[in-house]
Amino acid sequence: MINVSHSGSKSLMIRFPLMKELGAIVGIVVFFILFSVLSDRFLSMDNLASIFTMASELGIVAIGITLLMISGEFDLSVGSVYAVVPMAMAILINKGQPDVIALIISLLLGASLGLLNGIVTLKTGIPSFITTLGTMMFWRGILLAVTGGFPIMLERNSRVLNIFGGSIAGGLRYSGVWFIILAIVFWIILERTRYGNWVFATGGNLGAAKALGIPTDRVKIVNFIISSLLAGLAGITTFGRFKIVDPTLGQGMELEAIASAVIGGTLLSGGFGSVLGTFIGAFMIGMVRSGLVLAGAPAYWYRAFIGVILIVAAIINARIRKKVAG
Repeated sequence: MINVSHSGSKSLMIRFPLMKELGAIVGIVVFFILFSVLSDRFLSMDNLASIFTMASELGIVAIGITLLMISGEFDLSVGSVYAVVPMAMAILINKGQPDVIALIISLLLGASLGLLNGIVTLKTGIPSFITTLGTMMFWRGILLAVTGGFPIMLERNSRVLNIFGGSIAGGLRYSGVWFIILAIVFWIILERTRYGNWVFATGGNLGAAKALGIPTDRVKIVNFIISSLLAGLAGITTFGRFKIVDPTLGQGMELEAIASAVIGGTLLSGGFGSVLGTFIGAFMIGMVRSGLVLAGAPAYWYRAFIGVILIVAAIINARIRKKVAG
């Protein structure tokens, strides 16, 4: 019994430094201790619930980004999709459409925007960075043109919206429940299914994946669709919380989503990443945002902190990847 226990603990000690989520785990522990010391209000239930709400809305977007990045592509348009989908839903509901129909049409719109990104990228051969940068600006421009730059407010109560962004109890919201469910579902897909293996193979070595008969183009298009669909769903959770959609909603979110994925262990080069790490990374970003405010730091320190964390996480991830690869 002693030998088995010793062997197990030794195995754990060997595996821990090679965990994809190592940087995120260490970071969240450090910032949790730091902000707990700097502010007495940081550990209050209201603040922790607020952190989880922010992390959930960002994290839902980041999960889709993670799958896409692991397969070797980027999506910079998620911030615009995050606003387009709830804006479409708001317009449809205000025009008298049933809530469920408005929800379905809006989510189908989000999925279609992802499909468009995938088709343009794969059929033309241009980098997804360029494709989605273009669609990011295009859809943001359409939003501003349609609304005239003014926000759209929900004109009646919606039970469907409450299921996505409404309050549960003690400051907790349904967006947190959706975040947990989606993280579990996509963790299982990525780590326990053949499709997950296809995603890692497609991003890790595209030529070898094709040689093995993996439908790499289909994998990438599906991940583009998932990325936009989750971005739209996250936008709906925010809409459900505030009952108003601003045409500038989600600006800069694409960078925070990518940062969440990278902090959580996903490599920018593809083939390596973790949904669990992204979950932790999103929570860390929410924690930093809240902690800096409570500590009385100027607003611009938030961006500076995230920038430093991102660089450190990328360095850690690259070293872990090298050790794992041998």
